[in-house]
Amino acid sequence: MSPTVEGLHHASAPSAPVLAAYSYCEAVTGTQARNFAYGIRLLPTDKRQAMSALYAFSRRVDDIGDGTLPPEAKLARLEETRALLGRIRAEEIDEDDTDPVAVALAHAARRFPIPLGGLDELIDGVLMDVRGQEYETWDDLKTYCRCVAGAIGRLSLGVFGTVGPGEHAAEYADTLGLALQLTNILRDVREDAGNGRTYLPAEDLAKFGCSDGFGTGRLPAGSDFPGLVHHEVRRARALFTEGYRLLPMLDRRSGACVAAMAGIYRRLLDRIEREPGAVLRGRVSLPPHEKAYVAVRGLSGLDARTVSRQRARRRT
Repeated sequence: MSPTVEGLHHASAPSAPVLAAYSYCEAVTGTQARNFAYGIRLLPTDKRQAMSALYAFSRRVDDIGDGTLPPEAKLARLEETRALLGRIRAEEIDEDDTDPVAVALAHAARRFPIPLGGLDELIDGVLMDVRGQEYETWDDLKTYCRCVAGAIGRLSLGVFGTVGPGEHAAEYADTLGLALQLTNILRDVREDAGNGRTYLPAEDLAKFGCSDGFGTGRLPAGSDFPGLVHHEVRRARALFTEGYRLLPMLDRRSGACVAAMAGIYRRLLDRIEREPGAVLRGRVSLPPHEKAYVAVRGLSGLDARTVSRQRARRRT
């Protein structure tokens, strides 16, 4: 059963050390995750703080996977991070602990019913990266995406809560995470290739003549890179459509947060679809004014109302 807004457990007002820990996490979020930050600034203070704590911990895990340490050292660091998560889960973190991310996340987990096991899944996904796992089919890639992004959707839902019937809320949050991650994979295809990683399914690469990868920025003669991109864009759009069913289940500000973050990525997807070759030249991004427009649109509740109308039409 998804947590309801009324059922959230709030801890006492944060102490000065906890507020300092949250401030650290918000600074990390603001500098390292600008798309994410556009969304969470629409939340009330307690939820914004909790989401920043989740992001800061997740960022730490990602940075281990993306860093320059040898694989054996990365594996050891990830297991240390998993042990820290265990201490947070066991409520063994004191407010004066020297790790601000642990302090903030421990407080957030007392405030909200956050399913911390989702962070174990994130660690599992990054372990796949460290071990150089490749993905033959979409089902294979979907398993990875559920670990590194679907789990984040379910963790976020623990902070947001639901209003009204929320029977499938966790499923929709998971699916929206998959949509965001597939968009990320398309956006970062050249950067990932430079790091020796290829995420797109091997069977898709073969179908469109792109099996040699994207390390040089030039494609093999006869390849259909635009066809590959459009194939993956259609898959991502279907995931967005399904995942957007979450919006009417959230309160206004939580829905605005999700709509803003998802809306930014949907617009990135539009840009990638219009000019597939752009992802081979560099990272595709949105200008600040366009992100601001998406945030205002999310705050208006327009996307949630659109989803509700579409569902009502399907029932009639």
